[in-house]
Amino acid sequence: MNCATLRGDNAMSTLFGHVKGAFTGAIQPRNGLLCEADGGILFLDEVAELGLDEQAMLLKAIEEKSFLPYGSDKEIRSDFQLIAGTHRDLRDWVAQGKLREDLYARINMWTYQLPGLAQRREDIEPNIDYELARYAQMQQTQVRFDKEARQIYLHFACSEQAQWRGNFRELSASVARMATFAENGRINQLLVEEEITRLKQNWRVEDHVFLLPNTLPEIDLFDRQQLETVIKICRESSSLSEAGRKLFAVSRQQKKQPNDADRLRKYLARFGLDWENTQHY
Repeated sequence: MNCATLRGDNAMSTLFGHVKGAFTGAIQPRNGLLCEADGGILFLDEVAELGLDEQAMLLKAIEEKSFLPYGSDKEIRSDFQLIAGTHRDLRDWVAQGKLREDLYARINMWTYQLPGLAQRREDIEPNIDYELARYAQMQQTQVRFDKEARQIYLHFACSEQAQWRGNFRELSASVARMATFAENGRINQLLVEEEITRLKQNWRVEDHVFLLPNTLPEIDLFDRQQLETVIKICRESSSLSEAGRKLFAVSRQQKKQPNDADRLRKYLARFGLDWENTQHY
């Protein structure tokens, strides 16, 4: 189960089950995954994405081998082995208060660092074929690569240029995207070249985003891109006033207003930055 897809009532119900009437829409009782895993193994992918309430209940279930289904006052016993997966740095997640420290201590018995897709290039070709066949089956259609197009895509996908930061999910989405736009069920060279360009652009944007200071609070992609532009202009300017004029007065024909530097200073302060900071990123 991918925990990143679980939120609120759905998370409680999926993991722990629920009784009839536990929440709006709970017409029938349901056994959760923990109940069904009794005597077996439960794999929770992206376990760090669970909410703190779900984490507390999971910890109790692991330690006491029992839990309360959502809306019930009767405990259910379940003896299962837990395997958890995540792409997060769990120590950092604990420090940020997003993962319970006691849960981390409980599940951190043996840790295995799995290599990403970029380090397992021998797995790329069979997974391209698998994802294309899976797409065709799900959409009940026929789709294939042109011979030359397949060679171009495969050469790129297995090269050092392909970073595959999203691992198999990113590869799957890439293949599905080309299959969706394939005319008459044929993925041609033009589609492949457009997809390769799109992937390269995405990775370049991500590279640029990662240049921002690690101390920044969580901000959305739009704010990140805007802040990147501001920092770039600051680094190309000799003073706060000059950067402010470029940012806020670049299109003005009239006399420049004296508050451009103040506006820039206040903007940077929103992210805990000042002029000196911008010169070092």
